[in-house]
Formats: sequence, structure tokens, C-alpha cells
Amino acid sequence: MKKLNQYLDIAPEVQEALKAKKPVVALESTILSHGLPYPENLDFAKKIEDIIREGGAVPATTAIMNGKLKVGLSAAERERICNPEGVIKVSRRDVAVCIATGRTGATTVATTMIIAAAAGIRVFATGGIGGVHRGGEVTMDISADLQELAHTPVAVVCAGAKQILDIGRTLEYLETMGVPVLGYRTSSFPAFYCRESGHQVDYNAKDYKEIAEIMHAKWTLGLEGAVLIGNPIPEESALDFDAMERVIEGAIEKANAQGVHGKKLTPFLLKEIKEVTEGESYESNLVLAYNNAEVAAGIAKAYAELI
Repeated sequence: MKKLNQYLDIAPEVQEALKAKKPVVALESTILSHGLPYPENLDFAKKIEDIIREGGAVPATTAIMNGKLKVGLSAAERERICNPEGVIKVSRRDVAVCIATGRTGATTVATTMIIAAAAGIRVFATGGIGGVHRGGEVTMDISADLQELAHTPVAVVCAGAKQILDIGRTLEYLETMGVPVLGYRTSSFPAFYCRESGHQVDYNAKDYKEIAEIMHAKWTLGLEGAVLIGNPIPEESALDFDAMERVIEGAIEKANAQGVHGKKLTPFLLKEIKEVTEGESYESNLVLAYNNAEVAAGIAKAYAELI
């Protein structure tokens, strides 16, 4: 990580908070450039940072710009990321290319974890993690997020794995890699739009303090990798699991028919789901992201009190 520091560009507010050991929450930027339309994504970017501030933490949205790993964006930089023309989606394999060529990149879960860890940020709020795709046992389509969770010491607050994935195999992969999967006041691992996936978490954590203590114990013991926190979408915004399964299966059939695969698959499926649900899934996506930001701020505050 020391060599990585030469590429870091940390915003003054974030740098001051880290130096003072105040709570900081990292945020990804792929949702801004590739997940939400312009200019609605600008409103989202501001609101999610406001939620973190209201929770007593400092937000640090990440991106890659001008050969630097950005930790905290100015208003002009947010505008650039939210206007998707020329902004590439950057996972771990793309980081070096993006930096060396000076391109503008939006960070995925994996890349945000890399940047957060390099900056010394321990908590990251996202929507849902990537994982093993349905049929992944044949295609080997497995998100780089899972390897990052296995090796990078950041607590990731999410609404579970995206429901388009094979959630059972995703959790098996995480178990194999030694990643503790906690539920925030739930025993069920969430399924993004839905509160329950039919799979269990490793431990039902009762509050922010308990989660922070688990994080602290893991890393003090020298155990590498992340702590994954499943935070269910609020009940009033949750969608019906069986109904969403039918929608997702239809979207997957369409993707297969059109030969969509690789990094284009997830955006394609989410777009199809949004259209079929007439925007209902889109609204749920916003709510769960805001909810995760609120919980992440609480965890970051509790963790800051331990160190």
C-alpha cells in the first residue's frame, strides 16, 4: 500500500478527518456514472453524502482522474463523474490502465475497497455486492468483488448481493475465503431489492458497536480481508422476492439471446429490470443505498471510538 500512496489524491476534508481519527465512509462512483441517469445522479450524489454527514461521518466518494486515485470529490469532479461520456467502469484489472492512460474512471466495489484501504478508510457503503452469476459454475462469471472482500481490510455495508446473482454460491465463495458475513439486525442475508434471500448470515449483529468490535477484533488478530454487513432494504420499499425472480429470469433470457456477457451483463440486467418494473426497482435501489449510507456512518462512528 505504501507504493500505492504516490497515486493517492485525498481531498483536504477527508485527509483532516483521517488524521484526527474521525469517522470516514467511502462511496463508490460506478452507481453515479453507470447506474443512474444524468442529472438525477447529481442529486443522488449530494444526498448520499449529506446522509453520511448527518450521521456524524465524513463522506469520501472515490474515482480515478488524471492518473490519480481520488478520495473525496469536489463539486466539479462529481459533475464530471456523473456525466458518463468518456467515463469507464474500473474494477481491479482496469486500475493500472486507467491511471497510466490518464482516463477518467468510476470505481466498482472492488476498486473502491482498494482505494479506501490505501487511504486508511475502514468503512464503505455500497448498494449490493457483485458475486457468482447464475450459471457461474459453467461460465466462471464471478465478480472481482469477492476476491477483494477476501483480501482487503474494509467493512462493506450493502443490501446483500444483487438479486440477479446466484446468492447461495456467492455466500459459499465468501465462506471459503474466510469473509465473515454479518446481518445488521437480521439473520437473513438480504437480496438487494428484497429483505430476505432464503440464505442465512453468519451472525446477527444487534447494533453498530457490536459490528465495530467484530471489525476491530478481526484486524487486531491479523486476519486479512473484509467484514461484510448485510443491511436489509427498509420494509416499506422492499419488493416481493418471487415476483422479482420472474422479472430477473426474463431479463437473463433476453441477455442470453442477445449475447450479453462480462462487465456489460449487470448494467443490461438492471436496465431491463427497471423497465419491466416500471421504475419500481429503480426507486428501491435509491432507498437501499441511502439506508446503507446511514448505517455505514453509524458503524464508522462506533469504530472510530475504538481506535
